[in-house]
Amino acid sequence: MTLFLTVAVVQLVALATPGPDFFFVSQTAVSRSRKEAMYAAMGIFSGVMVWAAIALLGLHILLQQMAWLHSLIVVCGGAYLCWMGVSLLRSAFSKSLPQENMVSGADTSHNSHSFLRGLFTNLSNPKALIYFGSVFSVFVGDDIAGSTRWGLFALIALETLIWFTLVAFIFALPVMRSGYQRVAKWIDGIAGALFAGFGLHLITSRFY
Repeated sequence: MTLFLTVAVVQLVALATPGPDFFFVSQTAVSRSRKEAMYAAMGIFSGVMVWAAIALLGLHILLQQMAWLHSLIVVCGGAYLCWMGVSLLRSAFSKSLPQENMVSGADTSHNSHSFLRGLFTNLSNPKALIYFGSVFSVFVGDDIAGSTRWGLFALIALETLIWFTLVAFIFALPVMRSGYQRVAKWIDGIAGALFAGFGLHLITSRFY
């Protein structure tokens, strides 16, 4: 029980710490629709499940044996975050369409696009790699029973799903969306700068 409580608290802190995942879901909620934000959240949820599964199978051992893989993932992740940042910055500088035309919650292609971007945002997020490859692995030793591992997997899944569902619903509230419409260019610009900043920091950190 102590192990589950500890992992629950650590996972909650990791989720609540602002990062690419949080900014992507919140920005999608205020600029698009709650439905698209939920698809984005499900994409990030899927990515977390991939990381959690790999961590429970021994991600920290793999990273210890293949240091180059860690660097490759970080650089590729940084490049993807830079691309996301540039896309948001371009959007911020070309805000000309009315917000009604930008929101298309019933568009299946937009929904699947949000899901895939959420998935790739999480999978390319070195924060997730570092967390599951080091911090999380501290609590999951080789002596942990299989049933306990599955229990921890379910716990992480539940916490992640609840957290990003709340983020999607809160930022899609009318008051949040109306506020966004007034300062859309600035919010997209700041979000784009943050994504690009994350990416550049990750890439340069591999060479210094």
